Amino acid sequence: MDINKLREEIAADEGRRNEVYLCSESKRTVGIGHLITADDPEWPMEVGDTITDERIDELFDTDIATTLEDCRIIFSNFEAMPEEAQRVFANMAFQLGRYRLSAFKRSIKYANEGAWQECSEEILDSKWSRQTPNRAERLSNRLAALSVPV
Repeated sequence: MDINKLREEIAADEGRRNEVYLCSESKRTVGIGHLITADDPEWPMEVGDTITDERIDELFDTDIATTLEDCRIIFSNFEAMPEEAQRVFANMAFQLGRYRLSAFKRSIKYANEGAWQECSEEILDSKWSRQTPNRAERLSNRLAALSVPV
């Protein structure tokens, strides 16, 4: 997989912010969509506090590695999927996290079967799709395109 392309896609969706902010679920976030956890040195920071560009890059590197590992756990054949599907699911895993993406049972089943059209439709039937409709639609369309003969 082209990791740089994945990084660009996720950064475009998430944005890049040096200051701590509240995400759509009112959780403290910083950098490129990094949810601040108790394990982070940023844990005591308040909304508006800032981190360096170097720290953003460190967090993003770690988050991408975690995201890809999560995808390997969730999808039985992640490495064998078309690269486009890998990037779509990695984008979803980055935003949702392993626990919430794992709840997409039918989508995962369709993805593991290579049933891209069915998977593209199924991911739209979710709370996630209603919360971030533009991103969900865009990712769904990318999966649907995999089912079209070349």
